[in-house]
Amino acid sequence: MRVQLKPLSEQVIVITGATSGIGLVTARMAAKRGARLMLVARDEAALKALSDELSHGDTQRAAYAVADVGDAAQLQAAADAAIARFGRFDTWINNAGVSLYGRCTDVPLEDQRKLFDTNFWGIVNGSLSALKHLREHGGALINLGSELSDVAIPLQGAYVASKHAVKGYTDALRIELENDRAPVSVTLIKPAGIDTLFVEHARNYLTHEPKLPQPVYAPEVVAKAILHCAEVPERDVHVGGASRAMASFGQRAPRLYDRLVSLVGVKAQLTRQPHGEGDALYEGAGSLRERSGRNGKVRERSLYTDARIDPPGMRGVAMGVAALLLLDAGRRYLRATRKPRFE
Repeated sequence: MRVQLKPLSEQVIVITGATSGIGLVTARMAAKRGARLMLVARDEAALKALSDELSHGDTQRAAYAVADVGDAAQLQAAADAAIARFGRFDTWINNAGVSLYGRCTDVPLEDQRKLFDTNFWGIVNGSLSALKHLREHGGALINLGSELSDVAIPLQGAYVASKHAVKGYTDALRIELENDRAPVSVTLIKPAGIDTLFVEHARNYLTHEPKLPQPVYAPEVVAKAILHCAEVPERDVHVGGASRAMASFGQRAPRLYDRLVSLVGVKAQLTRQPHGEGDALYEGAGSLRERSGRNGKVRERSLYTDARIDPPGMRGVAMGVAALLLLDAGRRYLRATRKPRFE
């Protein structure tokens, strides 16, 4: 069934994890393009400040609902609030996420379960709440996965597992909705490393501060892809050529991928800085910050993603870019092996 999606200027959009990073950039970008917004996060003060910023005095432009996405009842209340305020919603974006750094055998199960409550069950809860409305009225469901939905890296085992689970659930849900001929587009977004508060908000069980390996992209690159999928049905989109390259490498040469990442994957994620304090695993940070600013060079655009979300004739270009980025990523990881090892 061909799904018809509205222009952004005519849409009401629900965004979880709206007060930081990708969610914050997406909300601001959508508002500039005329969308009305229901903002969802855990920190009420940050939500109110953002709602006021985007409303410009018009309460019919933006509203907010305080919710922990791991709580199904709270998320359903957010969906009900969107319908009560705006009469409907057209796109639901499951963006909220958290991470943990530590070896699989060192991270407490309690924290791993909390991560899954947000990263996986938050997607499930959001999808179920959204579909109660979208099945009848049509629209887009957009879930945030990761480049780690397709491959694995060390030191983030619970996060990797959660993003694999998100991919599996999203793909199965899409097939079922197509079987039902439901008027809903279901998209999985798979970003590479993004200059958000990802590291700062992660709980850390290492002795040193972690980092995102290069290349790192601007959150605007992801927001642009998300909003494209709110208007144009897509199955999935890798954001950043490095994401597509890692997925291709891992799928086509899994043994070689495992060998390479076992050699360089730990070192590439560690800094010389001692372990810091603070995380957002159990409570919202509420800082209204889009970027970390601590990830070195940030790529403000992705030629691969630009080509991917442009007309189909450009997709061959995107694959060529991904191949070049795969070579570049391998070079960068090998360079990382020259640095001292900290664990």
